[in-house]
Amino acid sequence: MVDFLRTLRRRILTPSLLETKLERRGFHKKSEAARELLETVGESFLTGYGYAVEARSTAEAESRLEEVPRRFRGFAYEGAAMGCAVLDALTPGGHRTADLLAGRGADHVYMAYIGVGWAMARLPRPRRPRIGAHDPLLRWLLLDGYGFHQAYFHTDRYVHEQRRDGRLRWPVAAHQWYVGHAIDQGIGRALWFVGGTDPEQAAALIEKFPQGRHADLYAGAGLAATYAGGCDEEELLAFWDRAGAHRPRVAQGSAFAAQARVRAGLLIPHTEVATRVFCGTDPEEAARITEDLRPTGPVADERDSTPAYEVWRGRIADEFAARGRC
Repeated sequence: MVDFLRTLRRRILTPSLLETKLERRGFHKKSEAARELLETVGESFLTGYGYAVEARSTAEAESRLEEVPRRFRGFAYEGAAMGCAVLDALTPGGHRTADLLAGRGADHVYMAYIGVGWAMARLPRPRRPRIGAHDPLLRWLLLDGYGFHQAYFHTDRYVHEQRRDGRLRWPVAAHQWYVGHAIDQGIGRALWFVGGTDPEQAAALIEKFPQGRHADLYAGAGLAATYAGGCDEEELLAFWDRAGAHRPRVAQGSAFAAQARVRAGLLIPHTEVATRVFCGTDPEEAARITEDLRPTGPVADERDSTPAYEVWRGRIADEFAARGRC
């Protein structure tokens, strides 16, 4: 009976696989290979989500997540984190998310926080994960995940109509102004999917937004182009050329993606190509730069109007600009 109830819980809580199909979403189809890649990413996310909501414990879910192919395992952990956050919202005293981040999910912390952001977008406001309960530096990734979800599932409003959503309350009042920027970074990641991994399509979508939003959008797209992939070196160079003045931000997003894959032990050949084009170095060096420039000490000081997370991103972008990535 218990197994039946867990299976039923998975069926009730797991989004439909049809929602990940490019045709269903109305996204650009560059090629059959790009379509297959992006749909496999979506399927891997939902696989991880299903493992999390069906498992008796996070340890059981993790053993299954580790069987997901290397290229897509990070997306599975992202989905698992969303599943854990949804279960926590429905269970008084739930601690699945904390358990995941204390276990193997710690190596996938960037993807996990993004997955919790998906849960924020799906849950009623009173049931949403508490932002203040998460790491003061990395919790901005929750809004990145929220932004990706909104652009992916509400594409007309958030992409074609360029809606700006800054209503989410941030725990540090002095940093409320940055909410829209963090959401835009997630929207930028989604534009790589909406554009079907076609650099010209993705760049054209970005350039329809107001100029003041381009830096965050290009950073997000650079992250997705590096982490998810879907194009060759020539196409990456075309995106790099199109980014113009925002190339240091593309490099920053690429370095974040490299750090996520290096930390999780999920490097793939495409990561090396992308960091060579965007960062002018290999993934390990890009990850090291990201880690070396990470802020230390208190990062939630209300007296500082610029969040430490943005200080971090700015340092990385400036470092790559100094290295000629501009």
